[in-house]
Amino acid sequence: MGIAVALPAIVGASGIPAALPWVAGALAVAGGLARIMALDSVQRLLPPWLRTEPAAPRTASDTGAADGRA
Repeated sequence: MGIAVALPAIVGASGIPAALPWVAGALAVAGGLARIMALDSVQRLLPPWLRTEPAAPRTASDTGAADGRA
């Protein structure tokens, strides 16, 4: 699974053209696996130590907009 998530970066760093049919297929499968693993229903099936936490929504105070630093 780790390689599936890192595959786009590996392909980009290696200089292999992403338009090659086998590379494009592998990238499509890797993207599909990453998307499936991010589903809430799959996350609930995982043990707690493997779950990812959802990103907290950003507020104006997180961006600095509230104090004029935006």
